Amino acid sequence: MTHTLAALEHTLWVTETRHDRALMDATFAPDFHEFGRSGRRYTRDDLLPNGETQAIDATLHTLTVTQVSPTIALVTYRSELRRPSGTEWANRASLWDRTSGRWHLRFHQGTPCEGPA
Repeated sequence: MTHTLAALEHTLWVTETRHDRALMDATFAPDFHEFGRSGRRYTRDDLLPNGETQAIDATLHTLTVTQVSPTIALVTYRSELRRPSGTEWANRASLWDRTSGRWHLRFHQGTPCEGPA
């Protein structure tokens, strides 16, 4: 489970997989929503790829998977997103649900934080 969920979480942070509409359609639960690092709320439709591709340069640090129930898992980590304007750090939490037989991302939250000293 840990390896599978870590791999799924990483697909959200790699340019080729994040912009693969079929993969993201299969990844996001129908009722998915996110509270973004900016504080904005996003729906599944907001985040499904629309044909535009933007390069992603990110590293996920200290990724941990906690099984909440037989079909629910919480993934937490710290993201380091490198942009031309500078590096953005955030604490992240994703709630994954396997009720339907495969893992779906149901909820995600990003909270800005300081980078390492």
